Amino acid sequence: MVPTNAPNDIGLDLTACDREPIHIPGAIQPHGLLLVADADSGRIIAGAGDLEARLSASWLGGDLSVLIAQDVGALLAEQTGRSGTIVAAPVTGLTERLDVTIHRDGDRLLVELEPVEAVPPTAAQMLGLLNAMATGFERASNLQALCERAATAFRQLTGFDRVMVYRFLDDEAGRVMAEDRAPELGTFLNHHFPASDIPKQARALYVRNRTRTIPQIEYTPAMLRPAGFETLDLSDVTLRSVSPIHLRYLSNMGVAASASISIVKDGLLWGLIACHHGSPKALTPDIRAASATLASGLARQIRAKEEAETYRERLRLRAAEDMVTPQLATEPAPRRIVTALRDDLRRMFDGDGFAYVEGGIVDTDGRCPSKDDILDLAAWVRTRGGIEPFSTHELFSVLPRARAYSSTASGILALPLVDEGAMLLWFRAEHIEEVKWAGNPHKAVSVDPNAMLTPRTSFESWTQSVSGRSRRWTREEIEAAHRLRRAFHDAHVNQRLRSLNVDLQRTLADKDALIAQKDVLMKEVNHRVQNSLQLVAAFLSLQAKSSDNAQVKEHLAEAQARLAAVALVHRRLYRDDQVESIDLSRYIEELAGDMKTSLGDDWASQMTLDLAPVLVATDRAVNIGLVLTELVINASKYAYRGQAGPIQIILEQHRNRLRLIVADHGVGKSGNRVGFGSRMMTAIVAGLSGTIEHDDNMPGLRVILSAPIDEVR
Repeated sequence: MVPTNAPNDIGLDLTACDREPIHIPGAIQPHGLLLVADADSGRIIAGAGDLEARLSASWLGGDLSVLIAQDVGALLAEQTGRSGTIVAAPVTGLTERLDVTIHRDGDRLLVELEPVEAVPPTAAQMLGLLNAMATGFERASNLQALCERAATAFRQLTGFDRVMVYRFLDDEAGRVMAEDRAPELGTFLNHHFPASDIPKQARALYVRNRTRTIPQIEYTPAMLRPAGFETLDLSDVTLRSVSPIHLRYLSNMGVAASASISIVKDGLLWGLIACHHGSPKALTPDIRAASATLASGLARQIRAKEEAETYRERLRLRAAEDMVTPQLATEPAPRRIVTALRDDLRRMFDGDGFAYVEGGIVDTDGRCPSKDDILDLAAWVRTRGGIEPFSTHELFSVLPRARAYSSTASGILALPLVDEGAMLLWFRAEHIEEVKWAGNPHKAVSVDPNAMLTPRTSFESWTQSVSGRSRRWTREEIEAAHRLRRAFHDAHVNQRLRSLNVDLQRTLADKDALIAQKDVLMKEVNHRVQNSLQLVAAFLSLQAKSSDNAQVKEHLAEAQARLAAVALVHRRLYRDDQVESIDLSRYIEELAGDMKTSLGDDWASQMTLDLAPVLVATDRAVNIGLVLTELVINASKYAYRGQAGPIQIILEQHRNRLRLIVADHGVGKSGNRVGFGSRMMTAIVAGLSGTIEHDDNMPGLRVILSAPIDEVR
């Protein structure tokens, strides 16, 4: 089925799927066994599966160490400070040998037992295989080639009929990037799957539990017993029974067994290795562990390939700038400059068309709308105000009348040249995309009159025609547009200099006098602001010294640290040419330097930084700096009970969001401290449209601020 005018967005209500409590099914898959024991006494209080026939007739109330023939207390002691999952030695049951995995969940131990493979591979064999596959990943030339190698490697490792590398897109839908399959099977390569196929809570579990297997979709769940354990959280249990909706979904696809391995990059779910088989098939614990290790290596290679792609794009744009910029100074007027360089300018940003607009004059190159439409578009861009580049890959969504010329200008990049009163416009033609879906995405999920959630039944290829959009403008292209605007500004200054007559020296002298006056004024303003900040800091210091109240001293010291963060931004603004935005990594580095000085040598020697360059608006940098100051103050006060200890500050970028992480190895979070600093930090994070999370750093505390890089409007 191919719709001719399909909508661009699916718009499904996914809340029903998102509310399904898949982490508390109250049952497990019957191919394994589960024991629930009290962590302190080791007494078994519940279980699931055919325990009487496969393990022991008197399992309930028994001693866990005796039942699995190993000292559980010693295993727990060895695991202190590491992951909450313990791989124990196999145990011999009544009819088979079973692998043992122990999960710590508060005051309970969850023990999984799964049948051991008849002849499991040796460690040397497995390491050799993984090393060969990882070497193949390293040799992939680009991201697509890497995904193709990964599909082949994981199919070889797991033995499934079909293995797909599935990537999540910006709208949480997914696309099959690569596939390796048995020849007789149909293909899902390049097919899209709607976001409703993997609800939010399932994606969260994929990050927490990196491997998942369903050896046979046709099974009767083994319930937890005795009664009273129906709501036990089984998030970390691989044997956890699967949602009936998902089982029907797999059945509708013609799948008899499945497995999935998470691809987690920078702590976020990038995609999945999805495995399907036409008959029952298990994924044993040792193969799952190897798959998780290989997926971690794949995630690192994905990150390297994506960074390399960004780097190549920046090199290309810099090379184009190096060809264009020197020529900007050779012509006396902007229009003649653009006329001479318009083909180079168009190709620089990979535009299908290019136009120079000044007053009623329009010069074009390539495929462009009509002159009247270009003038109308330029006037509309000016009404948006500002001198920053404006870009969109879906122009009609913000300017409906642009639908009339979407075939030539579905995407635009507009660059106002304020000095000349002109504008440069790049156009990208409509790119009608035929998106292949695995089944009709409009029927991704349905709800019957009795509110029984049911999955879709068809996965036949369904093509959606997406119109009115062009290729996206990349962040690197927008940065290059900023630099080009500065280059045109410099060319404008040079043109004015060349047009000066015999009064040039006098005009230059007047200009120099004005610049000097401006510099004096700026220096005076900066001097006074800095003096005022220093006076306030000195006053706070004097107040702290004169006070006998330790709590007052502490509050005054925190106020000095916050004041220092604001003063640092002011100094940076005075030094930088661009005041609208700031390199957050450089700002944090300098702010950390000030904090090291104020905290003393003991703290300074143990504070480490890992900062990625992220360009943010200045006002957002100020707020992020205040949050960082507050987090470091909290760590210095509470993490090590007043003593100095390691503090790590990390800045990362993922797509259009940044993550600021402050981690320590101290005592962890204790109680809920709600003072002025906490209330201030909560308000600031809300103003950033961000979130703040407190995670266990094992040991210590890991606080994560996540926020959009650009302000949410």
